[in-house]
Amino acid sequence: MAVLSVEGLYKSFKGKAVLKDITFQLAQNEILAIIGRSGVGKTTLLGCINNLVRCDRGTIIVDGMYLCKDENGTSVYAKPAQILEIRKKVGLVFQNFNLFPHMSVLENIIEAPINVFGASKKEAEGKARELLKMLDLEDKANSYPFELSGGQKQRVAIARACALNPKIMCLDEPTSALDPELREGIALIAEKLAADGMGVLIITHDMNFAKRVAHRVIFMDEGRIVKEAGKEEFFNNIENERIKSFVMMD
Repeated sequence: MAVLSVEGLYKSFKGKAVLKDITFQLAQNEILAIIGRSGVGKTTLLGCINNLVRCDRGTIIVDGMYLCKDENGTSVYAKPAQILEIRKKVGLVFQNFNLFPHMSVLENIIEAPINVFGASKKEAEGKARELLKMLDLEDKANSYPFELSGGQKQRVAIARACALNPKIMCLDEPTSALDPELREGIALIAEKLAADGMGVLIITHDMNFAKRVAHRVIFMDEGRIVKEAGKEEFFNNIENERIKSFVMMD
């Protein structure tokens, strides 16, 4: 079952096309890696899926709900109430984590459930402590971001994104600046999220990580999807020279 469907997505900035006819699906329990050089539109695509960027035309469906629908070549967006419901279904972990420096780990995790989505403090804290236990961070609940390592910040950011029980988890360059041991930890977390029923979408330059964790891989170049295939087929049958040079470069 697809938890995310993207069809015919286009986006331009100041007349320059950044996304050109992007179409793909993400299934429940699936880990999909989107790879490609910097500047090919990966981050813009992630922004469109998370409603941080509005596309010009195309359709985005999240867990059966339309975020936007193409009508006569223009994307028409859902009403604010539906967009709020969709936001609950999509978790996003930024490359630089975006933790609030003045809040403890626990406060970072419960902020959105309480202040954005109206959960009680007791309910939000209970969920947060469950997530911290799952991610081996129980002893860091009262720590502040400056007291954490890069790998710990990454896990806190994942816990914060998981606090709303999303259907989709988006990870933007989750292994950047992490050593191999910590990369394996992030891979195990991604696998657990998928096994628990989420669709996991990963933007990455890390080919070893993509090979390790992805079920399916998309290569983007100049705003388009050039190749989409299962992991084994993708990496074992590379004929496109642009893809080959990118994969060998890593």
